[in-house]
Amino acid sequence: MELKLPELPFLLRAYGPEAGWSYDDGLLTVAAGPRQDRFVAPTGEGLEPAGDAPRLLGAPEGDFQLIARVDVRFAAAFDAGVLYVHVGEREWAKLCMELSPDLPTVCTVVTRGHSDDANSFTVDGESVWLRVSRTGRAFAFHASTDGERWTFVRIFALGDEESARSALVGFMAQSPVGEGCEVAFGAIEYREGGPEGLRDGT
Repeated sequence: MELKLPELPFLLRAYGPEAGWSYDDGLLTVAAGPRQDRFVAPTGEGLEPAGDAPRLLGAPEGDFQLIARVDVRFAAAFDAGVLYVHVGEREWAKLCMELSPDLPTVCTVVTRGHSDDANSFTVDGESVWLRVSRTGRAFAFHASTDGERWTFVRIFALGDEESARSALVGFMAQSPVGEGCEVAFGAIEYREGGPEGLRDGT
């Protein structure tokens, strides 16, 4: 399945389980199925299966910012709507609006073989603005409660310079321990170039 959103200059392609991606009047919607997630436990000795979850990804060129207001209909712990970065089979990252486990929380996961897992801040309600940016070979995560002032969450590198420049970026939904999770991505925006400042709220 492929989708071309008017807000984005690149085509999106569906990966992972069938999820019924739909776009209408500026709103991208999806539903993760039961126990769907991408995570490789850092406590494991080997590279356990990462699992899978529905993703809709494309390949932007150059430095960019991808922004969306993420609304999640939480039903179980760790349900989440996600902005996702993929550079390889064992190298990917997630910026999540997640029920973690009792309160809606902005969370991040960066996977290099195994996944890490970090909480940033809690959110009132079931929506937040998320932003993923590429600047050079690095990626930055930001979040906002109003879509105007941005809180710096994380900056990190994935892969080598070539794979970082050809990364797939887009949207994901997960329900690791639940029976499914509905997510809507609205106010989608694409900006060429990275943020002017990572930590100044812009």
